[in-house]
Amino acid sequence: MKRREAVQYISLLLGGTIIGTSYFLEGCKSKTGVSMAFTPDDVSYLDEIADTILPPTKTPGAKAAKVGQFMTVMVNDCYDADDQKIFHEGMGKLDDFANKTYNDSFMKLNPQQRHDLLVKLDGEQKDYMAKKKKEDPTHYFRMMKELTLLGYFTSEIGCTQARRYVETPGRFDGCVDYKKGDKAWA
Repeated sequence: MKRREAVQYISLLLGGTIIGTSYFLEGCKSKTGVSMAFTPDDVSYLDEIADTILPPTKTPGAKAAKVGQFMTVMVNDCYDADDQKIFHEGMGKLDDFANKTYNDSFMKLNPQQRHDLLVKLDGEQKDYMAKKKKEDPTHYFRMMKELTLLGYFTSEIGCTQARRYVETPGRFDGCVDYKKGDKAWA
């Protein structure tokens, strides 16, 4: 093989790789085709909901992990149009429930009132999910709670501070004693 032929083959191979990569990466865009805009106030509202679900204790809470922003990305990029609508309407329903229960918006409630309100909603969603048919939509509060947990425990704060974390683990030890109160491994 001559040098010129080798360069042509390499160019063809490299060009195919670059073109093939861009062709396959086209599938990484949002498949929903729809996205409902979230305002900065919505993000703050979702942060407060998430922080009520996972408040700061010995470790930072969900607001510190920016779970509200995570929720907006997940809803816009991963939820279909129907679920996006349920989520957005659920944000309003939660605030309406706060107004009905405490005569004030969720954002103006004190931490204990927020907690009590979300406990009631959690009970409501558990009953709904137990009775729902396969074709029925998911309860909006369940979506919020699941996204809160996912966002928090996959964040840097959730992985490094809420759970035990070893950046570069050593050898595998399959028999580690558990002491009551130990954190889960990240």
